[in-house]
Amino acid sequence: MKRREFVRTAGGATAAVAAGAGATGTAAAQEQQPDWPSGVTGGNLGSYRDARGESEVTVQVGAGDSGLAFDPTQLWVDTGTTITFEWTGNGGAHNVVTVDDGGPASLNSGDPVGEEGYTYEYEVTEEDAGITHYHCVPHTATGMHGGIAVGGDVPTVEVGGASDGWPENIAKVGVPLHAHWVGIAAILGISLTFVFTFYLLKYGESAHTGHGGAQ
Repeated sequence: MKRREFVRTAGGATAAVAAGAGATGTAAAQEQQPDWPSGVTGGNLGSYRDARGESEVTVQVGAGDSGLAFDPTQLWVDTGTTITFEWTGNGGAHNVVTVDDGGPASLNSGDPVGEEGYTYEYEVTEEDAGITHYHCVPHTATGMHGGIAVGGDVPTVEVGGASDGWPENIAKVGVPLHAHWVGIAAILGISLTFVFTFYLLKYGESAHTGHGGAQ
C-alpha cells in the first residue's frame, strides 16, 4: 500500500495513544507535606495526617502490629489544637518525650506506661510552631518515633505525582508506580498500533480485498 497512507494512519493512532497516556500521567497531583527530619521519617508505621483546622486530635501510642509505633506517626496541626496521646496497651510500656534538640514542643508524658486507655494531653501553643521530633524512650532503638508540625510556617516538600524511577520503599508504592506502568502501557500500545496498521494497509481493509478470483 501507499507509504504516505501508512504514515498518516499510524501517526494518527499513535498520537491518540500518546495523548491518552499523557493525560493519565499528569493527573497525579503533588501534595505539600512538612519536611520531616530523618528521625521522624524513619519511624515505625509512617502514617501521615494533616489535621489543620481540627481543634482536637488523637494519636495512638503502641500502634502497629508490634505495638511499637505512633499513629499517626507524622501529624500537622494548628496552634491551639489539643493532641491526646492514647495508649493501646500493646508493645509494652511507652512514653512520649521530645528527643534532645528535637524541636520547639516540650512533650513529656513522664514514666513509661503500659496501661490501655491511659492518655496524655498536650495543647499546642504558638511557642511550639515548627517541627518537633519525639520518641518513646524505652523503644527509641526499635524505631518508635514520631513528629508534629505546628502552624503554616514550616518547611515543606512536594510528595506524590510522577517519579523518575521506583520508590525507595516498595511498601509505599502508589502514584509513582502507577505512572511507571502507564508509560509501559503507552509504549506497547504504540507498537501494536504500528503492527496493526501495517498489516491492514498491506493486505487490504477487509477479508475480501486483494484476493482475486470470482466475487
